[in-house]
Amino acid sequence: MPTKLSRRILLPLVFVSGMASLGVEFGASRLLAPYFGTSLYVWGVLIGLVLVYLSAGYVIGGRLADRHPRAEVLYQLTAWAGLWIGLIPLVSYPILLASQQGFKELSVGLVAGTLLAVVLLFAVPIVLLGCVSPFAIRLLLKDVETGGNTAGRVYALSTAGSILGTFLPVFWFIPTYGTRPTLEGFGLALVVVSVIGLWPRRRLYAAFALAVILAWVLLPSGIKPPQVGKLLYEKESAYHYIQVVQVGTKTELILNEGQAVHSIYDSQDLLTRGPWDYMVIADAFKPAQTTEPQPQSVAILGLAGGTSARQYTAAYGTQVQITGVEIDPEIIDVAHRYFHLDEPNVHAVASDARYWLNTQAGKYDVVIMDAYRQPYIPFHLTTREFFTEVRSHLTPGGVAVVNAGRTATDYRLVDAIASTMAAVYPSVFLVDVPEFANTLVYGSTQPTTIDDVKHNLGLITRPVASTVAASAISEGDLRVSPYHGQVYTDDLAPVERLIDQIIFSYATSK
Repeated sequence: MPTKLSRRILLPLVFVSGMASLGVEFGASRLLAPYFGTSLYVWGVLIGLVLVYLSAGYVIGGRLADRHPRAEVLYQLTAWAGLWIGLIPLVSYPILLASQQGFKELSVGLVAGTLLAVVLLFAVPIVLLGCVSPFAIRLLLKDVETGGNTAGRVYALSTAGSILGTFLPVFWFIPTYGTRPTLEGFGLALVVVSVIGLWPRRRLYAAFALAVILAWVLLPSGIKPPQVGKLLYEKESAYHYIQVVQVGTKTELILNEGQAVHSIYDSQDLLTRGPWDYMVIADAFKPAQTTEPQPQSVAILGLAGGTSARQYTAAYGTQVQITGVEIDPEIIDVAHRYFHLDEPNVHAVASDARYWLNTQAGKYDVVIMDAYRQPYIPFHLTTREFFTEVRSHLTPGGVAVVNAGRTATDYRLVDAIASTMAAVYPSVFLVDVPEFANTLVYGSTQPTTIDDVKHNLGLITRPVASTVAASAISEGDLRVSPYHGQVYTDDLAPVERLIDQIIFSYATSK
């Protein structure tokens, strides 16, 4: 039977263990995000394996408790779990770097192997944490007649700890201190409670706390080295892992696993030769005009570093009023600090794009959807209902434009977006970006022909916009969208599965 002190520590241990189990799960997801992203599939693999580990822990814990019903055995298990959690950030770092090399070399085996290795690192501590509740019930149980009450108290306390382990990392620890210090903190808390329960007979376990602290001290200063260029800034926000990288004269914004450039600022050249340039000609995708296209109001859903806002201002001057919506306020701060987002006509709003659309009544000549710049697109921004909401915020004759990713030969994502837009807009056009793996999809609110668009592009005389207009015709393969396939809806938008298939096909074809 446990001693009086050990019994008093049992319930706090149950609480801290429950807190650590959820904290580790959130920590694991954010540890993987800079290397593997935050897609539905990464979360699915992580949550599924965590449940497998916990189930194994319940069985193992119950059997151990019956064979060795001593409190010190339980405290030793949790001490080892805390030590393991504290070592994960240090041990996983070289493994995660190997995954970065796998992405660079397009090695599917290396990427999959490193993902599996990191997820397996979490197996040991989570299995050990799964042992806690059945073990604690066995130690606290005095009478079979009160067994239900004892089990209920233990599971209620464990769940309360799990609730705290959910909120603390999400709303405080990770945004404030980062993922790796968060994992170190949970590991240290678990070790400290375990050592108190083992004291003074098992003083050796106090060295576990020192080991976790030492691992904390030895953590590399950076979260992830850039794939190319010089790292200027990195931070974990509530939404993303953010990198700002200097590549020659260009400053680039990289998010999460880094498989896309989200914004560019070039101190030597205004034109980026990327998708942001081709957004400035969106107002030409309407019936033939008699005057040069001159948008007065533009909304950008997915502002990022503000490249498209800066291009619009350079093309049409500060008289064009631009509202840029970006879900992550940390990215807006980065845009001001590193991407010169200081134009007086640009108003940045920190909000989810769809929520923002649903809560404001403004009308715009052009609505740009650049949230599609990410490899993993929020599914609620790809649906017929979303494009219908966007259309309701366009002026008569207004144009919606989407930046869609692709490979040199795989246009499946372009197909999905263009097909869905065709269910909402009477005319849909495509322009390929010559130097980027992107296609711009333009949806006009009025029936428009390809000759109308070419006529309007020919009217453009402003230097920046006229250069882009000429490139769209000569290099961009300006064309009417041929796609009329599956229409994505709020109920069914398998965009992440589609993108994973595209990435896998591209990687395995190399």
